[in-house]
Amino acid sequence: MDPSNILKIESLDEGWRDKDSVMLHACFQLLKDSIEKENLLSGHVDWDADEKHRLAKKEIENLYEWWVSYTEPEALNEKDYEQETQMLVRLVKVRWALWT
Repeated sequence: MDPSNILKIESLDEGWRDKDSVMLHACFQLLKDSIEKENLLSGHVDWDADEKHRLAKKEIENLYEWWVSYTEPEALNEKDYEQETQMLVRLVKVRWALWT
């Protein structure tokens, strides 16, 4: 397992980025790693325990699918930026369920 104080952000190269962009990529890298490397969705969490867990699993799946299909626009406009922000907010709302 990789050290927990190092995050390799696969979607970014070594070029310079504004921190708001790094935040988007870092947060969704954490989600991606939780699912792909730590088996979040098929591990020890009982996703059928109650409605809260069922809804969280569905939201996590939706966020993951959005991210893996996400293509960063060459020129970010206000609409795209707002969508990214909405997805970040949605991710933060289910962070309680990202333990493995």
